[in-house]
Amino acid sequence: MNKFVHKSIYIEYLQCAKNAWLKLHKKQELQDLLAPTDSEHAIMNKGNLVELWARRLFPEGILIEVHGEDAALLTKSYIEKKTSVLFQSTFYHDQFLVRNDVLEYNKRTGKWSLYEIKGKNSLYESKDKIDHIEDISFQAIILKEQGIELENLFIIHLNKDYLRINDIEIDKLFIINNVTENVKERESLTRERMQRAKIDLHQDKEEASICSCISQGRNAHCKTFSYSYPHVPEISVHDIARINEKRLSILVNSNILTIDDIPASFALTDIQSNQVNSYKFKKTIIDDMAIKQELDKLTYPLYFLDYESYAHPIPLFSGFKPYKHIPFQFSLHVLTDANSEPTHFEYLHEADCDPSEIIIQKLAAMIGPSGTIIVWHKSFEQKINTELGERHSSYNDFFQNLNNRIFDLEEIFKNQLYVHSGFNGKTSIKNIFPILVPELSYDKLMIQDGMDAGEKWFSMMNKELSSSEKSKIAEDLKQYCRLDTYAMYKIWQYLLLIR
Repeated sequence: MNKFVHKSIYIEYLQCAKNAWLKLHKKQELQDLLAPTDSEHAIMNKGNLVELWARRLFPEGILIEVHGEDAALLTKSYIEKKTSVLFQSTFYHDQFLVRNDVLEYNKRTGKWSLYEIKGKNSLYESKDKIDHIEDISFQAIILKEQGIELENLFIIHLNKDYLRINDIEIDKLFIINNVTENVKERESLTRERMQRAKIDLHQDKEEASICSCISQGRNAHCKTFSYSYPHVPEISVHDIARINEKRLSILVNSNILTIDDIPASFALTDIQSNQVNSYKFKKTIIDDMAIKQELDKLTYPLYFLDYESYAHPIPLFSGFKPYKHIPFQFSLHVLTDANSEPTHFEYLHEADCDPSEIIIQKLAAMIGPSGTIIVWHKSFEQKINTELGERHSSYNDFFQNLNNRIFDLEEIFKNQLYVHSGFNGKTSIKNIFPILVPELSYDKLMIQDGMDAGEKWFSMMNKELSSSEKSKIAEDLKQYCRLDTYAMYKIWQYLLLIR
């Protein structure tokens, strides 16, 4: 059976040839590794939604709903009829397969224009080898080889500056970029890459392809890294904070994979050295005087605040732009003085309407004019506050006041005033909390991260869900957000005791 290389496999090949080969040849065997995560599913679903909306720019478009050879045959038939607009036209050429987002015929010139729809807020044309130009260049080459005379090439993406007022204005929601000249400049390079990809991806021997991720940090690893490098430990030199490819390559090429084996003479930044030494010697590094100085800046009452939000590509409500975060929930633990226990307040918006105004009213009633607002990763909370104030100008001073009072608890760990080997160089609350407060955990929660929380909230808007299903999601959301602020309180309490 011939295994055709479609666009996504080709793009993955440019990122990691071995991962692409495995996806093409061992998809079933490695299905657990290759299966999309919940976050990846959410991103794909949003991309599909953007494509559906963008099709409205072409009201005469005909969708080719079948797949495989049937789709290619149907495409050929429509091409011969010079059909005005096709969605998901399909072409095979020389072991490559492509399905195009939009193919438009110009009756005046007798040529076709190709459109690629991206669920992004920008053209995203980077200098890297993997960008949207490479994507559409790949498609254009296949169409040309199949005798399709192309006139113009376009990338359609969301207009990040579009502000929804009442109904969606489809012509303002999207930006259409003519990238014909960009593709012409790229074409010869793309052809070379495609030729290499065809050879490499159709080799029978697995070992002929190499996973290049071995010289990349952990977050850049492909999905099949653990399969290709089973000897690399779960915690390895790849987990060193912000280590660059050059430094990592030196270690890997010297067969140094465990942090314990890093020579004392190896050049690292101060932050990296603290992480490595803490891990190697199982020694916790604590700057108790600096922590005391930071905590002494706090004034009662203390407000431990956390928002949950959802970013939708198509603005759901008036006053929002594409992918602007909609705060739909908050948790607030309030500590009035050093001898009190925290009081918990929360709000979860469960109605199918803009949550902003009621969120504002609740916060204004719960947070007084003085005292420190404690958050984790302040840039997020400050951005939410700023945008709430901008959309509801009568509360702008209130949110500016909140932002001026914010204390970011994460910075104690970012600035390495407290370094523990179990943090693995990370400062997420999910990494810090289990080490400092092991009696509590996120593990049993149905919701594990902020993106999942946003997707679950959005699913509550589905009118087909039963009331019991919605109630279950609501309770899961409350448990998750509540633990975020309680975790901050417990970490603050722990730090207070080490002075």
